[in-house]
Amino acid sequence: MSNTTSSNPASLRIANLLDEGSFVEIGGAVTARSTTFNLQEKAAPSDGVITGYGVIDGNLVYVYSQDADVLGGALGEMHAKKIARIYDMAMKMGAPVIGLVDCAGLRLQEATDALNAFGELYLKQAMASGVVPQITAVFGTCGGGMAVASAMSDFTFMESKKAKLFVNSPNALEGNDASKCDTASAKFQSEEVGNVDVVAEEAELITKIRDLVSLLPANNEDDLSYMDCEDDLNRVCADLEASAADPAITLPMISDSGIFFETKAEYGKDMVTGFIKLNGTTVGAIANRSTLYDEEGNAVEEFNAEISARGCEKAAKFVEFCDAFNIPVLTLTNAAGFKATKCSEKKMAAAAAALTYAFAEATVPKVNVVVGKAYGSAYVTMNSKGLGADVVYAWPNAKIGMMGAKLAVKVMYPEADAKELREKEAAYAELQNSVASAAKRGYVDSVIEAQDTRKYVIGAFEMLYTKREDRPFKKHGTV
Repeated sequence: MSNTTSSNPASLRIANLLDEGSFVEIGGAVTARSTTFNLQEKAAPSDGVITGYGVIDGNLVYVYSQDADVLGGALGEMHAKKIARIYDMAMKMGAPVIGLVDCAGLRLQEATDALNAFGELYLKQAMASGVVPQITAVFGTCGGGMAVASAMSDFTFMESKKAKLFVNSPNALEGNDASKCDTASAKFQSEEVGNVDVVAEEAELITKIRDLVSLLPANNEDDLSYMDCEDDLNRVCADLEASAADPAITLPMISDSGIFFETKAEYGKDMVTGFIKLNGTTVGAIANRSTLYDEEGNAVEEFNAEISARGCEKAAKFVEFCDAFNIPVLTLTNAAGFKATKCSEKKMAAAAAALTYAFAEATVPKVNVVVGKAYGSAYVTMNSKGLGADVVYAWPNAKIGMMGAKLAVKVMYPEADAKELREKEAAYAELQNSVASAAKRGYVDSVIEAQDTRKYVIGAFEMLYTKREDRPFKKHGTV
């Protein structure tokens, strides 16, 4: 049972997050060790952070919650050591770490002691990366070093109104202030930076954290995320093809009981990433978006089936997480090429390389469904057979090739008249861009009807359940 009875926001957040009565505090009597600059005259219960463990839907988690009522939640030596302590325990027991952040920054009175403890915390985070899931939720201020800590976690949540996330305050940026551009806001950090996975009001945010924990494995060795599937494994998804332009609609249709947890929804919208359930198993999904629809079904943004640098960055990090925690990967490919703008081109090669590397390096089961266009290097990058996909399906109307037939024949026959171009276009489409042609060469394993996608991908992952794949020995890659 919990031994934390306070009703301050830090305690209430823990109580709302965990199963009722499950929280057990660790280090409740710890307080600041430093006494300089009259620090001993200021009450610092628990040194400004509540740490301990509890359960979410019966699954063990470790949690820390910063108390802004104590020295503004500023991070001091013992404060950081308490958090580092639960990281040690989490790695031993193999359970996720959840940080509830409301921190005024580094405690100035403790100077190098606080800085050293901060470094120790970073070290624990680095050691825990890929071992246990790390989740950070920002409810108040998360500035300076704490912003780095949040970025080192696997998933970051942000309260929509009060939360601030920054390395440098907006007012510290030359020629800027918060009234012009609030770089610390949830809107900016989620839409422009891509640091934040979910933005919501506090109550919804906590619910979303619980939802995510229920989908994730406890650690990189023991998968406790499986749940009984009550959905029909052979369920026909009648309207799947009509919704293929927006995977945020398609993926819930494929998933068990419509379960879909989208990550970084506001960043790189041409790429959709998130978790679904297939026969009770958590699967990481990556999909190209050509059209974004609102809740009323109206098209609000077009992407022309192009992959942006932001989309690549977003997907690469997601694939790396899935691979680290042995989560199978499903891709829905509809990519006509890479986004051709000056802004995107600055990062395009590096971002595409990161995504290519992530797919190639991943040894988890990988299934690809080509649902639309699959052209050029963009097709290769999106979990193609050549890149290591275990199973590749394609819908009958999909197109797989170097580029669109019309453009291809213009390049190959620049002197041809309109009639000849039409003839050559038809021939090129049949010989080079058709699903049948790709299947003949073994690049597509089966051509399936769109409505049967759910049963086919479930079958593929069931077959791949015992997959084992080795890579050449190395310390780590450098891409």
